[in-house]
Amino acid sequence: MCGISGIINSDGQPVDRAVLEAMNRTITHRGPDGEGYYVNAGRLGGWEAGRQKGQDPGKLGGWEAGKQGHRTKGIEQGVWSIGNGKGNVGLGHRRLSIIDLSTGQQPLCNEDGSVWITFNGEIYNFIELKKELESKGHRFQTKSDTETIVHAYEEWGEDCVSRLRGMFAFAIWDEKRQRLILARDRVGKKPLYYVQQSNCFIFASEIKAILEHDEVDRNIDLEALNAYLSFGYVPSPLSIFKDIQKLPPASIAILEKNNLRIESYWHLEMDKIEKNWSESEAGEELLSIFDEAVKVRLISEVPLGAFLSGGVDSSAVVAAMSGMTNGHPVKTASIGFSDKKFDEQAFARLVANRYSTDHTEFVVEADALSIIDKLVWHFDEPFADSSAIPTYYVCKMAREKVTVALSGDGGDETFAGYANRYHMTRIEDRLRQILPAPFRTMGLGPLSAAWPKIDTLPRPLRLKAFLAGISKSFEEAYFRTMSFYFLPEMKRKLYNNDVMHHMSGYNAFSFWETPLSQTKGHDPVTRAQHADVNVYLPEDILVKVDRMSMANSLEVRAPILDHKVMEFAAKLQSSLKLNGGESKYIFKKINEKRLPHDVLYRKKQGFCVPLASWLRNELKEFAYGTLFSSDSGMRSYFNMPYIDRLWQKHQSGRQDNATPLWGLMMFELWRKKYL
Repeated sequence: MCGISGIINSDGQPVDRAVLEAMNRTITHRGPDGEGYYVNAGRLGGWEAGRQKGQDPGKLGGWEAGKQGHRTKGIEQGVWSIGNGKGNVGLGHRRLSIIDLSTGQQPLCNEDGSVWITFNGEIYNFIELKKELESKGHRFQTKSDTETIVHAYEEWGEDCVSRLRGMFAFAIWDEKRQRLILARDRVGKKPLYYVQQSNCFIFASEIKAILEHDEVDRNIDLEALNAYLSFGYVPSPLSIFKDIQKLPPASIAILEKNNLRIESYWHLEMDKIEKNWSESEAGEELLSIFDEAVKVRLISEVPLGAFLSGGVDSSAVVAAMSGMTNGHPVKTASIGFSDKKFDEQAFARLVANRYSTDHTEFVVEADALSIIDKLVWHFDEPFADSSAIPTYYVCKMAREKVTVALSGDGGDETFAGYANRYHMTRIEDRLRQILPAPFRTMGLGPLSAAWPKIDTLPRPLRLKAFLAGISKSFEEAYFRTMSFYFLPEMKRKLYNNDVMHHMSGYNAFSFWETPLSQTKGHDPVTRAQHADVNVYLPEDILVKVDRMSMANSLEVRAPILDHKVMEFAAKLQSSLKLNGGESKYIFKKINEKRLPHDVLYRKKQGFCVPLASWLRNELKEFAYGTLFSSDSGMRSYFNMPYIDRLWQKHQSGRQDNATPLWGLMMFELWRKKYL
């Protein structure tokens, strides 16, 4: 896993090498094993210009000298420098060495130096692609998966992305055609940000790298802030900064003559159920596809292990791995809490003992939030998913033993694992079909607005959200379900008058509207899954895993998010995923011979922290100071008496307001660090 960066000056001005290096070194944590640079020579790249002029390749940079059999001081120190540094295109790379440790340095080019790449990720089918490309006459200089992309681009152009199996974000500079190609993997496991100015184009794996460039302002995008206050993250294509955009998942961006166009190359079709699969044939096919997805992710020249939470997904991955490691124990890591309501270590131990894994455990306490400043720095944007805390620690612990870890990410979205949410969505939809529309909108709507929010009641008696959901359309109801932080009516109380005026044109619902509308007419579980795959998974779950793993220079691979697994699961009728109230039905069935019954069929716990208790006890003073101190910037955006009411109700125990309060706290901590 790596970090990438680059600058293209459309006005022809030379790239400022110092800025490129500053950008690249800001993301050293993504690739601590080395750094690399390519700067072209204008019309011809540095490598090609030197070759045509007969210059000594040793003067041109590390790649040429290495090719000629010379080892330069730069290479030995982990600095890879290519080109004469006078051109308008510069590419940067940070390397975490996983495959082809000796010759996989980047940026990397084709045979004549006309196509250059800086790449972050892993391509699991690169060996098969390499054989196919060699049969077409391509010649390889390395054993890396990166070079496969270069030759695939030569052969198939930008359509090469559809042939790649893996996780990736990369930039290709085509010197002959004077164009830049950016690409991001199907689900969005690897990030890619960019800025397009009138005279330059800047991109990087993380926002903090882009902010090293003087051309980039730090003005907040209020539409992004509005979305963050609904979801706890900023969805694509926005970032929290007006100037900076995210390349969406499954997209390529093509820059030619400073004109940028963005195209999508893949969409998970969950609205085309091919047939009613029998349980046995679906299970047999799924097991084969899943095991193969695990197997291809075991390719590595460095130590490899797995996360083991004690849940179904990570346990299934460990079980599959254990049959593929030639008798060597899988190295596993798990996180727990002293509060037993949130602790899953006992179930992780069941799996660890069954497969005799080399298992390590760590208990997260409230004082572990001493890392909170580090988390804010790594996310670059406000990010409020508090499960980032245990994710950071499990990555840190795993990195002490391995460089690569397999995870169970994606199981909930792929196999309908959010049982309570999906089941309630299904019930609401049935009632929506039965009850007359006027009764729902004019009767239940006002009733839900007047119904008190009482979190001390048992969950089935908390009718406010349930009544509100029935009174609205499926699309709007699911948007409200996924607005974990502030609902629209709460925001009207939250914003101060000035900010409320500027927010009037923004509607966070728009980010969910398209994926929800694409499955109109299908069953509610399929519709909810489709929306989660397109929004919640890439913008929350995968952002969290990428940033926390890269904070510890750890590569994380997710077999369930293999596009072949996801595409097969999408073909299955929803009853094979959510069967009655049983979530992940078919995935659990295929693992019955591999995993203990108590692991498969216990109540879903989720990877979360005891946030409500922390904010009333161990973190109370810290949180209060962050929100209400005299140097807080909260007053510039928010109505402080309303926030004080949220705080007081939470402290009294009348309401659980931990989630919205945490979201505000993370915004303020981000604001202090980045603004």
